[in-house]
Amino acid sequence: MVSPALPVDVPPQPWTGRFDGDGAEHRRWWQAVTAYAPPAGTAASPAGARPAADARPAVDARPAVILGFGSDEGVRRNKGRTGAAAAPAAIRAALGPLAFHLSRDVLDAGDVTVSDESLEAGQARAGRAISRLIDAGQLPVVLGGGHETAYASYLGVAGSAAVRDGLRVGVLNLDAHFDLRDEPVPSSGTPFLQMARAEAAAGRELKYAVVGISEPNNTRALFRTADELGVDYLLDEDCSAEAAQAFVAAFLAQVDALYLTIDLDVLPASVAPGVSAPAAYGVPLPVISAVCRQVAASGKLLHLDVAELNPEFDIDARTAKVAARLVNTLLG
Repeated sequence: MVSPALPVDVPPQPWTGRFDGDGAEHRRWWQAVTAYAPPAGTAASPAGARPAADARPAVDARPAVILGFGSDEGVRRNKGRTGAAAAPAAIRAALGPLAFHLSRDVLDAGDVTVSDESLEAGQARAGRAISRLIDAGQLPVVLGGGHETAYASYLGVAGSAAVRDGLRVGVLNLDAHFDLRDEPVPSSGTPFLQMARAEAAAGRELKYAVVGISEPNNTRALFRTADELGVDYLLDEDCSAEAAQAFVAAFLAQVDALYLTIDLDVLPASVAPGVSAPAAYGVPLPVISAVCRQVAASGKLLHLDVAELNPEFDIDARTAKVAARLVNTLLG
């Protein structure tokens, strides 16, 4: 039996980068990434099945599968600066030249793209692809796209065997914004309220935490919604390395598996200028990188995405390079 192909709109494209030689000691990302092919047969183990504490591998060796989500329709609806649909290609271009030190395989499944304002259909297609990857025992790495990417990711996680088998899955968002807007039309500002309502309809409670909330950029109504939903959050001004580590450790202790989403506007504008809403304050890159290492080392990472890169407003590909560095850290 062969697993069905993923519902992508754009197949994997060739990767490029600096060439120093063919040997493993010279290898860079562009030489290491291969095109994704559906695995033959069924997954070796039920995806999301909770391993015994002493059975969890010291190193996560699951293949990582890159999936682009080319969308800025959610940003347009949220009245932000559009351009994030071009982000998957920009992040791949920044990853390509990096030296490859990973101990896992990395595959590229291509892109799901949103056109003709059909955001919901695109999110559903991406969600189906993510569910299939998780159920095949792989680690999906979604390159957004605006932060409407997060609801596509949620659909994939919620539709996976991990949730069907009863795992407690938490959502950790590195972001300056709650993205809990109550709007008549879904956008990049609504995904986590959509998740909360979908979880309630399924008889579950959303476990949601945010690192990097900017108080001046979230209204009292958003803080009230966060409090009503029991959202854990850490303000950007309180994000010392020690505080962030303690906050994330406490959240990880409450869940069996984790969906990590990184909105690049959590970083200072000087570090990440190429986003829809550059941060006047932001969380320092070393703190965000340390959180990524902490999550990767936990053994609980089920799915991850990176969102809100807008190449049109980037400077010297600075934001794309930061996104690539964080992906590399999470997979290393």
